[in-house]
Amino acid sequence: MDITTLENTFATHNIKKVKLVTFDMEGICRGKYVSLDKFYSAVESGMSFCDVLFGWDANDDLYDKESLTGWHTGYPDTLAKIDTNTFRIIPWEPDTALFIMDLYEQDGAPYPLSPRHLLQKMIDKARDLGFLFRSSAEYEFFFFDESSHTIYDKNFIDLKPLSPGMFGYSTVRASTYADLVHHIIDAMDAYDIELEGIHTETGPGVYEAAIRYDEGITSADKAALFKTGIKEIAPRHNLIATFMAKWNADLPGCSGHVHQSLWDLGGKNNLFADDTEPLSETARHYLGGLLHLLPAFTSFYCPNINSYKRAVPGVWSPINVSWGIENRTSAIRAIPGNSGKSTRLENRVCGADTNPYLIMAAGLAAGLYGIENKIEPGDAVAGNAYTDESLTMLPTSLGAAVDQLKNSKPAREILGDTFIDHYILARDYEVRLYEKAVTNWELKRYFEVI
Repeated sequence: MDITTLENTFATHNIKKVKLVTFDMEGICRGKYVSLDKFYSAVESGMSFCDVLFGWDANDDLYDKESLTGWHTGYPDTLAKIDTNTFRIIPWEPDTALFIMDLYEQDGAPYPLSPRHLLQKMIDKARDLGFLFRSSAEYEFFFFDESSHTIYDKNFIDLKPLSPGMFGYSTVRASTYADLVHHIIDAMDAYDIELEGIHTETGPGVYEAAIRYDEGITSADKAALFKTGIKEIAPRHNLIATFMAKWNADLPGCSGHVHQSLWDLGGKNNLFADDTEPLSETARHYLGGLLHLLPAFTSFYCPNINSYKRAVPGVWSPINVSWGIENRTSAIRAIPGNSGKSTRLENRVCGADTNPYLIMAAGLAAGLYGIENKIEPGDAVAGNAYTDESLTMLPTSLGAAVDQLKNSKPAREILGDTFIDHYILARDYEVRLYEKAVTNWELKRYFEVI
């Protein structure tokens, strides 16, 4: 939209403030409120934004090794450009507009560490090959009858969930908290994030929401804004939400599955569908690429120390390189669908703690690699993938996953050395922090008896 269109739109909706946001390597929403004058100026010529976003971790701790930014560069400003196509009004802040910013180097080149740029690069590559990328995300997340103050006061112990018990698909539980559920559905719809469904999952206060599929970068935008939106809506009900992969060892973890398919450039024909087979040749080669690069890309799908606490047998989280037709024990679930339009692949390795731009970029990159190299996926798993000892195991820790990425030549060829080196630096920092931490488990196990 040009300035005149924006001004008219703002006047129509009584917009008084603008929130500009971007998403860092962890998928955390970072940004600021700006005045209308500042916004209009930034639309025309961009604005400055500190590149420390890629020089610190999820807790704002500065990395102890240098990448593109650091003490050696002085943490300079990057050029931030506003994507006016991302305009939406924040329903829980009704006089406030939101836009997503993209970061660029001062010479105008896309900032090489930006996850959103990385996904756009893969989408452009798919388009050059004649493919339109469609995807969607579905998330599991827990609500607690707590606040940002009380969780720290309690040291994250004995937190009170929204509701007790194991009530998967419970209409009673969802109806009991209809004010919350209806607020989520209606607010997200007004936020241009249509939910295909939302329901309780197995566990106290846990819900799952499936976001309607979309094309290109828009799908990842919606997924990223959905996670942030849930965290902003929850306090308005005196709750707090978590997308942590595994907050309790005795409960199932939180998944963040990604559904993906390729269409013709006109968006009319699903190229994963076949009239006589569950999957087309294009889909099989895409699947072959997903599987081939699954171990190397595990650190994208499971990016945190805690991610691997979720990846255990029997709790709906894959543990090996596997695929199956409508098989929820496998890493990649092939879904032929009731019609050709719904044929797709579901990556079930991803947790809710992931960055949607990165997992969609990694999945698309792997799939295109499979198509270009005509990689066959091998036989589908017909039974329980957890018990099939012939299958290759996925990395069981973040350190092991980082090692797989370090040693992957295709990863560097596809995603570039600059991005891979920084991502490895960031994940390695996470590993080293954890290795020197003294946990409650260690204190309880060793303090007195050893």
